[in-house]
Amino acid sequence: MLTNLDELDIAAEESAPPVLKFRRPTQDAAPPSPSRAYLKVRRLVDFTLALGLTLIALPIVMLAALAVKLTSRGRAFYKQTRVGRGGEPFTIYKIRTMVHKCESLTGPRWTIPDDPRITPIGWLLRRTHIDELPQLLNVLKGQMSLIGPRPERPEFVRELAQAIPDYQKRHAVLPGITGLAQVQLAPDTDIESVRRKLVFDLYHIEHMSFWLDARIMVATALHMVGVSFRRLRRLRVVPTVEILAPAPAMAPESRPQQLAA
Repeated sequence: MLTNLDELDIAAEESAPPVLKFRRPTQDAAPPSPSRAYLKVRRLVDFTLALGLTLIALPIVMLAALAVKLTSRGRAFYKQTRVGRGGEPFTIYKIRTMVHKCESLTGPRWTIPDDPRITPIGWLLRRTHIDELPQLLNVLKGQMSLIGPRPERPEFVRELAQAIPDYQKRHAVLPGITGLAQVQLAPDTDIESVRRKLVFDLYHIEHMSFWLDARIMVATALHMVGVSFRRLRRLRVVPTVEILAPAPAMAPESRPQQLAA
């Protein structure tokens, strides 16, 4: 059975700094939108940084793509539909890290720990996040930001929106390559992990600012060079968030046990 959001313990370990208290908006209320002035500045910063990072990352991306092509069947790059701002679908770009046509038999599914579908080269690319670098093109096209909620696949969004009342509110802003949730929590593996990340996503949307975005970028850089989530919390690089307001209760029959395969 799914657990209500207010029952989740999202506080860091006892050795970590105190968590910030965040009162989540009610089910019918959208989180406050960032100011238009800041969004314009943010878009300019996104484009400038993405352009510079693309030029720097291009040799790395090409070497990674060559390694994928030489060690496994299929194309080195792949495209996938994701849900963006306002619920609009868009095409995301990544370097392939799994075996060719890995979902031909299972259909859409999340990655699991020690996923046998991930290739040896793919494991390294995921570990270093090099597989995400092609998404800089999405940032340049205005479909993504450097920082924001991770875009999910439409096959999952439909069921997540039914299981989690506030889920659609994360689509109030552009999705990001990294975000407040991504520098504190491991990749999604089930609905409960999505619930935890949603708290951080809504906090970021409500408190979006240059200072918070800068801290997330620093935390992302530190994590890419090997700093653990626990260490980042101890260093107080970014705020750790705890929910205050309980989520509206859901009828037992409306709580799906897992995403469809």
